[in-house]
Amino acid sequence: MDAQHTLESPDAEKIERFRIRGMHCANCADTIEKAVAPIPGVIDAHVNFAAETLTARVSHEVPAGEIEAKVAAAGYTAIAETGSVSAGESVLDRQDARRNLQWVIASAIGAAVVMYMQDGESLGTRIATLVVATSLMFTAGLTFYRGAWTAARNRTANMDTLVALGISAAYFYSILTTFPEVFFAGPRFFDTAIELILFIRFGKFLEARARGRAMNALRSLLTLVPDVATVVRDGNELVVPVSQLAVGDVVLVRPASRIPVDGVIIAGASAIDESMLTGESMPVDKAVGAEISGGTLNTAAVIMVRATRVGSETALAQIVRMVADAQGDKAPIQRVADAVAARFVPTVIAIAVLAFVAWIWLGGDLVMALTAMTAVLVIACPCAMGLATPTALMVGSGLGLRIGILVKRTSALELITKIRVMLFDKTGTLTAGRPELESVVALDGDENSVLSFAAIAAAGSVHPLSRAVSSSAHARSLALQSAADNSREIPGQGVVADHQGRQIALGNELLMTEIGATVDSRARDEAARIAASAATPLFLAIDRNVTAVLAFRDPVKPEARGAIAELRRMGIRTVMISGDNAEVAKAVAIRLGIDEFHAQLMPADKIAIVKRYQDAGQFTAMVGDGINDAPALAAADIGIAIGSGTDAAKETGDVVLTRDDLYDIVRALILGRLTLNKVKQNLFWAFFYNVLGIPIAAGALYPFFGIMLNPALAGLAMALSSVSVVSNALLLNITGPRKLASVHPEIDVEHSPLPNSSTPPNGRIQIPEKREIAVATKLKCEKCGAEIAMPMHCNRPMHAEKVGNETKLVCWMGASCGVADVPQHCDSPMHDAA
Repeated sequence: MDAQHTLESPDAEKIERFRIRGMHCANCADTIEKAVAPIPGVIDAHVNFAAETLTARVSHEVPAGEIEAKVAAAGYTAIAETGSVSAGESVLDRQDARRNLQWVIASAIGAAVVMYMQDGESLGTRIATLVVATSLMFTAGLTFYRGAWTAARNRTANMDTLVALGISAAYFYSILTTFPEVFFAGPRFFDTAIELILFIRFGKFLEARARGRAMNALRSLLTLVPDVATVVRDGNELVVPVSQLAVGDVVLVRPASRIPVDGVIIAGASAIDESMLTGESMPVDKAVGAEISGGTLNTAAVIMVRATRVGSETALAQIVRMVADAQGDKAPIQRVADAVAARFVPTVIAIAVLAFVAWIWLGGDLVMALTAMTAVLVIACPCAMGLATPTALMVGSGLGLRIGILVKRTSALELITKIRVMLFDKTGTLTAGRPELESVVALDGDENSVLSFAAIAAAGSVHPLSRAVSSSAHARSLALQSAADNSREIPGQGVVADHQGRQIALGNELLMTEIGATVDSRARDEAARIAASAATPLFLAIDRNVTAVLAFRDPVKPEARGAIAELRRMGIRTVMISGDNAEVAKAVAIRLGIDEFHAQLMPADKIAIVKRYQDAGQFTAMVGDGINDAPALAAADIGIAIGSGTDAAKETGDVVLTRDDLYDIVRALILGRLTLNKVKQNLFWAFFYNVLGIPIAAGALYPFFGIMLNPALAGLAMALSSVSVVSNALLLNITGPRKLASVHPEIDVEHSPLPNSSTPPNGRIQIPEKREIAVATKLKCEKCGAEIAMPMHCNRPMHAEKVGNETKLVCWMGASCGVADVPQHCDSPMHDAA
């Protein structure tokens, strides 16, 4: 059986996922990891005890079935996931839950019978009690002995070891006192042993149910795809299972039905509810040619969809797979708990033996010493420590999933709380990423007439600026009277078209020079004014006469300024890194109140900036579109990709925001902090419970209050401690949405031009000039006038700057990156050329 896998980078690696059966505590998870990790070809392996899954990153050299065999040799069962990724509950899970409940009921009945018969003094009653207790010990209690034996084979100890030792101590002592004529008289503890089995099994039953609820968010996604679909073949409508659909099939989707595949609408139009992908509650209008995703809801009318992706290749399946992979990740804080859990059981056994010896040495009787030892063994709970971190992370990632925040590494929920510097790409992240025609300055004629001519020229071009012209003309209902006779686009200059014997040119000043058009002072002044406001000017010339200047701008997202302000209030330094020119970048940075900006950067320069902050000890996040900014996203400590849900599994980054909303960055930070708080609460209570419970079980209260803890109650406390940890994590589903809903976006409704570089917006911080340095490209000798090229560093010219008491040439990234002596000429230091 081949495991479900997705190809990763490099191509020779893949991810394999397995459901693990037979784990009872965090030590079991550690044992499986140690069994799988040495397999040749296994790069790393993580077991999620809460989700009962094994996620292994392997090379293709690992033979099929090798991992399952190693897990089986360790005493557990690994079931490779095939096809779609499971979300926690399977047929086997339900069978286990039903069987566990049956054993809980049987143990309860048996405990009642044993308690009723145990005080009988006749030989027949004592033997009957022994028979009932023995039958339950090695049926309902057999799972603990199996687990202890598995641990012993692996030269380790786990929760089953503690329980098996505890119930065995009570059981075998009671056998001796059952026959006082042969051994010695004393109380019988058969009821204690059976109650321990009852309470621990009952606690495990509750724990499994609570863990199942932690997977509800992921499981609910799997229920969105219908089981059957109506496919149109040869003009006939056929109802077939979704598993039989193929790429290219035409599917009929009626109103109020879920869409079964990813595809393109080929007939009809409707409103599609995409909340499962984007978190947006409002349906989106879709018509012929629009792409739609499987699992979304058709709300309005009948549509015909041609399937482009089916089954495990759909966007929904990719998201489920991505979240499942994320839950196989291990957060740094969890490694601390695992390290403690690995040493926990041997320590508890030592304390139990010490308690037994201490009570005997202090003059206590055998019953008191046995009670203390048994109580210590069964009250200790490594499970609570093992569940503390993964359950909180599962609930946190599930909560994010419901609001369009996809966590590709659950450890990112912890790491995101450490962010001190957040880097932003400009285009497509802080701005809309598509230019708009902002204004038309008509030098000859009215705006509508010159825009009509501009639209004729733009119709023959697919350039974004041409599209902006066409969109603006369409918005003003300026229909083209006729198409251009011919048109040609000149890269880097513009477009030239012939229309009814007239030449229409739309482009920059280079194009005007190319066609011989004269740009007069008025047109040149308008262009200079537009450029000074960080917009892009284009000239419109008709028959070589410049008749208009058009201004284009990539608009800032309306929520960007408020989101940046909120991040700064959270103590995060905001930095914009852009490949755009310095004037445009500076204007955007000033308007948004960004702390620092860098412009005219190549992709390698962005990586250099990321590393600069990391080298300075700053935990750094990068926010980008997930594709164009992939190198910087990968280099940052946390990569946050803003993209669509359909491309979520392709995005580079640790966190993917499926909604195009910058406030989701704030929500992701809040979600990370809420989740980490739950992890810390769980770890505190898990450690506190054991630190408090073990001494009480050992009899610490007896000298002061005469109280010895009943081992049965100790077992119940142990079982409920795990339940309480999982339940505390589930509270995040109640408190989390309220906290996240408290983020109220501040929308910037201003549509005025961006401020120029000398005038910051009201209430915003002026960006110091030192953050964008004017760099000379040459050095000049003041005595003879000789010039040399400015030395380069990190692919850009260096600049002169004071370093200590001396003037040095410094890398544009800063003195920590590179410093050089200023060249000498005519026995004097050279200076920047004017």
